[in-house]
Amino acid sequence: MIRLFIAEDQRMLLGALGSLLDMEPDMKVIGQAMNGEEALREIHRLQPDVCLMDIEMPVLSGLEVAEELARSASPAKVIILTTFARPGYFERAVKSGVHGYLLKDGDIAELADTIRQVITGKRVFSPELTFHAIREENPLTPKEQEILRLAALGKTTKQITSELYLSSGTIRNYISEILQKLGANNRTEAAKIAAEKGWL
Repeated sequence: MIRLFIAEDQRMLLGALGSLLDMEPDMKVIGQAMNGEEALREIHRLQPDVCLMDIEMPVLSGLEVAEELARSASPAKVIILTTFARPGYFERAVKSGVHGYLLKDGDIAELADTIRQVITGKRVFSPELTFHAIREENPLTPKEQEILRLAALGKTTKQITSELYLSSGTIRNYISEILQKLGANNRTEAAKIAAEKGWL
């Protein structure tokens, strides 16, 4: 019996997924959550075989939960469900070692089949999502992402310099490079572009 955990912030979808997957003869839903923090806590407690994780949830996103599970060496295999074909999301999902990355609009038989493949150690990624990811790679370096993340939080150059122990000239150079790479006119616009692509 494949023990499943479902994390989804839309109550109706959560209920429907749980009911439909419970009808599969070889699957049992052992837990559900509507936010990432609760999901992480319950996954550690219940130790499911496979976690179905919505990508955008309150408190912690599905990607943050997947990254945390990878750090803690949890044996649970994660399948991300998303409506967003954002290249940065796919990149992060792959880096965190998820076993599946699917669009939410697939049918339940396809999802059940994916779960069965994942339990055998295979990785299953939706072709539509991988196409978007390949087409548009994140141009920002990890340091540029870190600086833009801080700028997006409204931090000034001075605050960023003290937090990252870099000179203000270096930070200005980084910001200039970020704006150029993203084709943005200012930090706010750059942060918006990067967030929409899932690069922050």
